[in-house]
Amino acid sequence: MYCLNTCIAHQVIKMHQSAVILLLVLCASLSTDAQPADVRQRYEKFLRQHVYGKMNERICDSEIRKRQITLSDTDNGCKEVNTFIQANGNTVRAVCTGGGTIYNKQRNLYISNNPFPVITCKLTGGTRRPNCVYRGHKSTRKIVVACEQGWPTHYDEGILNN
Repeated sequence: MYCLNTCIAHQVIKMHQSAVILLLVLCASLSTDAQPADVRQRYEKFLRQHVYGKMNERICDSEIRKRQITLSDTDNGCKEVNTFIQANGNTVRAVCTGGGTIYNKQRNLYISNNPFPVITCKLTGGTRRPNCVYRGHKSTRKIVVACEQGWPTHYDEGILNN
């Protein structure tokens, strides 16, 4: 009888653990699935263009080329300046969800409470992809991002940390 009760108790615990895991997976998937499609699209573009934790000054050309960053979505022109935030998406998203302060209410801009390391890639040669040549510069800045429904969708500027 003891063995039967113990076996039943173990089965209930396993089912409970499975239910908790399923609930966590569902909650995690809802966090991005709950985004309206236009916000998700803009957030993904923001990540592609401006967030890369392993970025360094020497790989501006290759990263901008690989990520297909251009002057506009319909043009192959070289973008004059592109900034990469050396962080992960969740850390940058925190600027929109409590880790930042309103900077410009009309444009929904937030400034990070803490500085981030950034790599600023400036065009030094070329006018059209794939002939764009960039030089990178590392600095530490408070970042200013536009937020929509708690998600960063536009990198506006960086303010040097004094």
